[in-house]
Amino acid sequence: MSFEDQLEICSFHYNKWKNAALVSSNPDEVRKNLEKAFFWLELQTAFIALDSVEKTQGKDPKVKNKILIAKTNLSKKLATYANNVLDEIKF
Repeated sequence: MSFEDQLEICSFHYNKWKNAALVSSNPDEVRKNLEKAFFWLELQTAFIALDSVEKTQGKDPKVKNKILIAKTNLSKKLATYANNVLDEIKF
């Protein structure tokens, strides 16, 4: 998946959950939607930071290894998010 695709997906989901929070009148629903919106905003920021580091220092083997670890951690975070969403759907 390209960097642009990652940003587009994050932006789409951020806006979706932000808008859902803005139209909701239930405080618990607003909180849940804002948590989801901030998750996607945080993820987008992480992708931007990693891309910047990769472009400027990506040839250094130590930096390259740290970037790989960071990307792995982002993948884990996405998997956890997906599991949480699935748990919400089940109930």
